Amino acid sequence: QVQLVESGGGLVQTGDSLRLSCAASGRTFSDYAMGWFRQAPGKEREFVAAISWSTGFTRYANSVKGRFFISRDNAKNTGSLQMNSLKPEDTAVYYCAAGMWASMNSLRSIAYWGQGTQVTVSS
Repeated sequence: QVQLVESGGGLVQTGDSLRLSCAASGRTFSDYAMGWFRQAPGKEREFVAAISWSTGFTRYANSVKGRFFISRDNAKNTGSLQMNSLKPEDTAVYYCAAGMWASMNSLRSIAYWGQGTQVTVSS
């Protein structure tokens, strides 16, 4: 079993930055990649970013590429999502996720989810 706990959400203005964190626990966590998804009101949950726990390779959605940066600290079993130049369309509940790296951008590949943290960007 893997447990994921997000933190760091909040209300910011357009152009601001915000950093989300995900604390992971569980004996088999190192078997998975870590990722972030988001879900805006009335929309489907969508992939944002992912990082391979073993290699550090990263993957991003086109909508956040160059603005968001994912990282991980293997020693602390934590991951982070640094979000810069935030836009109102980034407003959503952000979920930390653990899944298989090869298909990490697919909802169906996710084995574990965090509870989510709200990010609101005002115009």
